[in-house]
Amino acid sequence: MTNEPLNVLLLAGGVGGAKMAEGLQSNSNIMLTILGNIGDDDSFHGLWVSPDIDTMIYTLSEEINRKQGWGVREDDYKALSFLSKLGADTWMSLGDKDFGLHIYRTERLRRGDRASDITKDIAKAFGIEARIILPSDDIVQTKVLTDKGWLTFQEYFVKERCDPEVKEIKFEGLEVAKPTYEALDAISTADIILIAPSNPFVSISPILKIPGILEALKETSVKKLAVSPLINGKAVKGPAEKIMTSLGMQADAIGIASFYGDLIDTIIIDNVDSELSPKIRALGIEVFCTDILMSNSSEKKRLAEEILFLAKNNNLPEGAKR
Repeated sequence: MTNEPLNVLLLAGGVGGAKMAEGLQSNSNIMLTILGNIGDDDSFHGLWVSPDIDTMIYTLSEEINRKQGWGVREDDYKALSFLSKLGADTWMSLGDKDFGLHIYRTERLRRGDRASDITKDIAKAFGIEARIILPSDDIVQTKVLTDKGWLTFQEYFVKERCDPEVKEIKFEGLEVAKPTYEALDAISTADIILIAPSNPFVSISPILKIPGILEALKETSVKKLAVSPLINGKAVKGPAEKIMTSLGMQADAIGIASFYGDLIDTIIIDNVDSELSPKIRALGIEVFCTDILMSNSSEKKRLAEEILFLAKNNNLPEGAKR
C-alpha cells in the first residue's frame, strides 16, 4: 500500500456501526465509504423512514441525541403529540426535526429519485465528508417471525422492545433487488473492508443478502476484518445475543466468527474474550484482542487507529489496550 489515503469500506448498521464510523471519520489518512443497512426501512405516517441510515447521518454530523444513541439532539415531539391526539399509532418515536428529513426523503422518492442519490444529498447537506452508500435502491425489509407472527424489524425492536422470541428472520424484496453500482464499485476499489460491531443478523445480513454483494466481497483479495458486537457474550446495545440464542447459535465471539466464516480474514474481539481466541483460529480466522467498547470519542478513534494499523501490518500497535 502507498502513502495515498486508504479506501476503507465499512459495512455498518445500528449504533455500533455509527460509533465505528465516527472513529474512522476522524482519521485523515483514509477515504471512508459506509455501506449502510436498509433492512430497517419502513413507512410511518405516510413517510419513508431509514432508521439506520439516519442514525449514521445524525452521528457523523454531530446531530445525534447522544443520550439515546438515535434521533436528533434537542428535538421536540409536537408533531407526534398531535398525531397521538388524533388517534394515530405513535409507538415509533419521531421528533419534529426527524420528521423534516423524512418528508424530504419521501417527497424525492415520490418524484422518482434514486434512494442512493437522496442519501448522498442528505449527507452533503449535513456536512458529512464520508460517503454513505446503499446496497440497493430497491426496498428490502427485515421481517422477524415471533409468537406474535411476522413483524417488521421496527415493530420487533421498538414496539415490542425485543421481547418476543425470534424464530426466523427473512428479508422481503430480495427476489427483485439489485445492488447499486456505488456498492459494487466501493467493494472493488476498497483497500480495506471492515464489518462494524453491528448486529450480524439484522444490520449486516440485509447488506450481504442483496444479490451480488456477498459475491463481490468474496471476490476481492483485500484484507477483510470484522469487529465483534459482543463483549463477554453480551451486546453493548441491541438484541444480538438474544437473537443468536433464539436461533440456536453460540452467543459469543466464536458464534460471530462462525457466522461470517470465510468472508473475513480477521476478527477483533474484546480483551475479556481472549480465551476464545484458539477456537476462533481453529475456524481459519485470525483473531486480535483489544478494548472494543468505544465508550467515548477518544476510544472510538483509538480503536479505529488500531484496526487500520492491524490491516496494514497484520498486528496491533505497541501499547494497544490489551
